[in-house]
Amino acid sequence: MTTITLSLAGFCVEINAIYPSTRTFCRDYLCEGVPEFSITISPEDIVFEREKSEKEDLMEGIPVRQFSDEYLETLAVYRKICAKLLERETLLFHGSAIAVDGVAYLFTAKSGTGKSTHAALWRQVFGERAVMINDDKPLLKLTPDGVLVCGTPWNGKHGLGCNRMVPLKAICILERAEQNRITSIDVAEALPMLLQQSFRTGTTEGTILLFNILDKLTQKVQLYRLGCNMDPQAAMVAYEGMKG
Repeated sequence: MTTITLSLAGFCVEINAIYPSTRTFCRDYLCEGVPEFSITISPEDIVFEREKSEKEDLMEGIPVRQFSDEYLETLAVYRKICAKLLERETLLFHGSAIAVDGVAYLFTAKSGTGKSTHAALWRQVFGERAVMINDDKPLLKLTPDGVLVCGTPWNGKHGLGCNRMVPLKAICILERAEQNRITSIDVAEALPMLLQQSFRTGTTEGTILLFNILDKLTQKVQLYRLGCNMDPQAAMVAYEGMKG
């Protein structure tokens, strides 16, 4: 058993892991604070993650992927942590979060639409003004002053992200289009995608917590839909449309 303490979204979390590789995976988030809560990974958790992955592959009609127990432990860790964070009004969300001049924007879409590609355009256009917060699974933390988007170790296959917390101004749903255009949308239009991209526990209590968070979240950040191509101009259209 390997015990480590992480700082995630400003919370200190103790992890009792099976494999030492989990420490390496989470190295940028290690801390020495007093934990607010603790999680423990068991062999059964690894089995659950393997079976879940296999079921998802079969549903998508792709060959079943074989993952190491060490990798599956990282999934079990985030699943257990995120269930606890829901109780603290903090949500794991699937998307790419990038900050420009200290203000963050979060892009989300169906898998394969091009979230990471669009975020790369922002880095190309804005250069050093742009900071990648997380390219896959950032945390969204409700505060009295707004919403913070927070880095996590789960930052996508290219490992793009950093251990920072930045005020979130807007969430933007991406769609592919020939012409770049951005429009403001209301909660009713955004909610199906927000639910799809949010971490869910599958329990009644977790569902209630999730809806409460999303209700407050959508009162604190702006919501947009962006039709975009892969031209760098798409980044400027998105930024000009959201910066306010």
